[in-house]
Amino acid sequence: MLRLVDANLNRCREGLRVLEDIARFMLNDTALSHKFRQIRHKLIEADSSQRLLTSRDASGDVGAQKPAAKPRGNLSDLVTANSRRVQESLRVLEEFAQLPGLIPNLDSDWFKSARFTLYTLEKELTHRLLRRDKIEKLTGLYVIIDPQFLLGSNEVEVARQSIRGGARIIQLRDKKREHGELLPIARQLRQLCTQEGVLFIVNDYIDLALASDADGLHVGQSDLPLPVARRLLPQDKLLGGSTHSVEQAVKAQAEGADYIGVGAIYTTASKEVITLVGPDMIRQVKEKVSIPIVAIGGIKAKNIAEVMSARPQMVAVITAVLAADNVEAAARELVTIMNVSASS
Repeated sequence: MLRLVDANLNRCREGLRVLEDIARFMLNDTALSHKFRQIRHKLIEADSSQRLLTSRDASGDVGAQKPAAKPRGNLSDLVTANSRRVQESLRVLEEFAQLPGLIPNLDSDWFKSARFTLYTLEKELTHRLLRRDKIEKLTGLYVIIDPQFLLGSNEVEVARQSIRGGARIIQLRDKKREHGELLPIARQLRQLCTQEGVLFIVNDYIDLALASDADGLHVGQSDLPLPVARRLLPQDKLLGGSTHSVEQAVKAQAEGADYIGVGAIYTTASKEVITLVGPDMIRQVKEKVSIPIVAIGGIKAKNIAEVMSARPQMVAVITAVLAADNVEAAARELVTIMNVSASS
């Protein structure tokens, strides 16, 4: 039985180290990596004598000859595999810890508690990795679907044409209709974006974002505060915030935003009251924040090259695409100029 305990303690510690290092080095998450480390260090206390080491027989272990594991597809697969490994071993240890004196320094209840903690930590780590993957997609043309400027066109069809033209992010923004009326549209947009491999963001309405399983939420300065939104959103969801100054940008990053909108760059018809900041504000903000920036406000084919000279990761447009006779062609023209500007 000592060999069994030793093997399962080793599996736990090894799997926890993998999870801890993913949280530490891949996510730079101090708090999450500390949680894994706490459990791993506690397991070291399971047997402070040499009993388990003396009982070890790695060369004679029939399980050592099992076939090699299948290659992991991505980091999420790695998290799942190592979490299962730790959880299963903790269950074995939980059962055998009920035998008197076998694991003297930890009882069965502790192993049970650690196992349930791992269930939660696995979810948190997986969601953080999924969000990181989404953050890496925050680049390119960001098209905001606002029915006010659709000129009677269908939201989903306009989004489809925008994506065909090269849009990488689609946002639904509607300040007038009821949420219940918007939900079917949001779900259709979410389905389209998932099929096409682009991000779908909902503006302002966190209930709509959650109900449609959007990739994220974008809020303005007068909307739901960023810290509240971050707390309410699942960890795999993106959170964006509109900013109009360097101070607001720095504050938004500190409050949990995954990306920030900077604008209005130019005069725009989509906002009744605006603060014009110009392309130079993008340069100023980039010096102070590390998260992606989306330039927004009055951006058209005639001025997008000037905006791109400031090197934002994304450029958001509304009427430049929505009001065009050919949505796909308008989006493609913008993307072409962006690509040329980015490579110059």
